[in-house]
Amino acid sequence: MPRPRLPLADVLRLDRPSDIWFKPALSVVVAVALPNLLLLALGRLDLAVYTMAGSLCALYAHNRPYAARARVLAWVVLGMTGGLAVALVAASLTDSAVVLVTVGALLAAAQKVLCDATRLGPPANVILAFISSASLFLPGTLGQVPGHVALALGAGAWAWLVCMAPGLLRPHGPERRATAHALTLAAAYADQAPADSDSHSHPHPHPHPHSRTAAAAAVHAAWQTVMSAHGDTTRRALERLLIRAEVALAAPAESDPARLRAWARDLRGTAPLPRPDDHLDDDELAGAEAERAVGRSPLRRRLGPLAPIAVRTALGCALAGYASLALGVGRPYWALVTAASLYQANVTLTWNRAVQRVVGNLAGVLVFAALVPLTRVHQVALVLVCLALNFGAEALISRNYWLGSVCVTPMALLITEFAQYQDSGRLITERVVDTLVGAAVGFVAAVAVTNRRAGDRLGHALTAVEEARDRAARLLAAPHPAPAALEQTRRGLAAALVDLRATAEAAAGEWWQRALPEERVVTAEQSAHRTLAATVRRQGLHLAPTHARAEDVRR
Repeated sequence: MPRPRLPLADVLRLDRPSDIWFKPALSVVVAVALPNLLLLALGRLDLAVYTMAGSLCALYAHNRPYAARARVLAWVVLGMTGGLAVALVAASLTDSAVVLVTVGALLAAAQKVLCDATRLGPPANVILAFISSASLFLPGTLGQVPGHVALALGAGAWAWLVCMAPGLLRPHGPERRATAHALTLAAAYADQAPADSDSHSHPHPHPHPHSRTAAAAAVHAAWQTVMSAHGDTTRRALERLLIRAEVALAAPAESDPARLRAWARDLRGTAPLPRPDDHLDDDELAGAEAERAVGRSPLRRRLGPLAPIAVRTALGCALAGYASLALGVGRPYWALVTAASLYQANVTLTWNRAVQRVVGNLAGVLVFAALVPLTRVHQVALVLVCLALNFGAEALISRNYWLGSVCVTPMALLITEFAQYQDSGRLITERVVDTLVGAAVGFVAAVAVTNRRAGDRLGHALTAVEEARDRAARLLAAPHPAPAALEQTRRGLAAALVDLRATAEAAAGEWWQRALPEERVVTAEQSAHRTLAATVRRQGLHLAPTHARAEDVRR
């Protein structure tokens, strides 16, 4: 199979900022500020490296409903402090840098696969690896470990409160935003479909297939968010809207983009939940109830396919750390964390992240050089600059990873000065060397450790789509199919299609594997889209296009 092209310019292109970029940005600033200012007042800013472990948990789970967010954040805090505890114990028991790098690599691999298996979104394993790897090289004794871990737990508890506080004002904000995003992308997809297109005969009527992929992924993500939410009344109202978004994907020419956008606008504000004026009743929602009852597959089953990623991460991080040690760098954990941050779903995406990491870090050390004189005026200035960089990192990273790294890099360098001022020239040199070493060695490890399971997973995804399509076709052939069965089958087919597209894209970017069944993938997708459109027509869910103003469809 020919190797995928490795681009450069496109990798650095800026995207639109995330709709909720300000939420993690503000949360992490508040979560970091209180512990740091308290330590500053007590004259113990040297302990801030431990409270940062808990405070940075505020970066996670902002896309989750509050009930799910409470659980996820609790696990993140426990995972963060668990990694910190292992690292501090290892650091207190040995002075061997080789042993410490090995421990850091194993921790990074475990953090990577657990975050991928649980779909713990950005920043995923990178922050966990940064904290545990840096802690491996902190001075301390075994007797100090409980106190340092307690500081992290205390800061983590504060971060949990900060992230849960917005729920007092908008208890259903996350699921409303996710549904609004799905409706907006579905409307954009429907806009691109020619008015006279027949989605039954032409499953891809518009000229931009990536538009449908993005919309389908957004709808699928919104379903996952809504199904984990509490409150039957709100959840059912949002499920009705998501069904309308799915209908727009299956029959775009028969949907009304203006109405979808009007609903999305209402969801983003504080207005009452929109109520679609159609005949959709609880029978059509039974498919979602059935899917919710099934739940997710066991964690052990989800970990299995990630074995190649675990080996890549462990090997790449270990070799990067060893190479840094061989070059005489005093902080090999920077190379280790650089390697840990690279690993994505396939080699091509890993290459993209390597380019972004190198560009962002090199620009970041220049920012650090400019900020050092200011931060050494007083420790208050040091704390305030770090808070500003925390905010900047989260404000920019959704536009492109490299842009966020421009703030993350100087912040990580300045944290080393909480205990005492460092030689800035040496810090810059070591960070540049470790960045280049970590990116180069990490990428070589990604190429060397092939992920042949990517092809197997694509085969399984293809089979799942074909079986879901056959089930839908049999149900459509029945004289009087139950509405609940139709809805459950349509939902299953839509979810299988999303998984197929994601799996196919991941496999296409993987090197050194057998040829992919590209023609079978295209045929399966086209057939499934036709069946989806037929199912929508059989359910009578398609919307007659209207030109009503947004006010006319609100309730």
